[in-house]
Amino acid sequence: MAILNACSSAEDTPPENAASAPAPSSAGTGGWQRVNLNFVSAYLLVRGTEAAVVDLGTGGSADAIGQGLTAAGSSFAAVRHVILTHKHEDHAGGLAGVSAETPNAKIYVGQADLAEVVAEKQLTAIKDGDEVFGLRIIGTPGHTAGHISVFDPSTGTLVAGDALNTNSGLAGSDPQYTENETEAAASVKKLAGLDIKAILPGHGDPITSGAADALRKLAGSL
Repeated sequence: MAILNACSSAEDTPPENAASAPAPSSAGTGGWQRVNLNFVSAYLLVRGTEAAVVDLGTGGSADAIGQGLTAAGSSFAAVRHVILTHKHEDHAGGLAGVSAETPNAKIYVGQADLAEVVAEKQLTAIKDGDEVFGLRIIGTPGHTAGHISVFDPSTGTLVAGDALNTNSGLAGSDPQYTENETEAAASVKKLAGLDIKAILPGHGDPITSGAADALRKLAGSL
């Protein structure tokens, strides 16, 4: 399994031109496609005539996500599911632009974060154990109270949001932006119990080889 052209800045904050900078998309694993938004990533999954988008970057990211969908042989019209891993601006800031392009999509947010996500469309709360588009929702609080991760059991792919990052090797939630470090560590240990084949983090490059071993090692160090 390989993700091509995967590159991501280790910066914690976006560059001034992040919203307008071109963001190459890359072929992914198990049908997943990464949209590189410079310092953060969105992830796309196309199955049949429908598509899902997990995380949306900052405001102004809609064009790059649309390009990613086109590269995947899809379009905004096919998007039925938009999942936000958490409320932070670098993951949810693109909601206004993307929701305007996806009239048929349902937007999902972790229950404890929902009240702090600004949206013109109705939001649907999700929690640990829910299923969306064949994807299992994993409650991974700590980074934020309502943080969720998305696990694709058919491929072993984990879209981790900010529960994990790979800016400098595999690590848990960045303490600088973490609401509850104890919960964040517990979430890493919880994820380590899954049968993971690939990790797609919000920040940093995906791990598509040795992901389970790396995650177990991280969990054991916490």
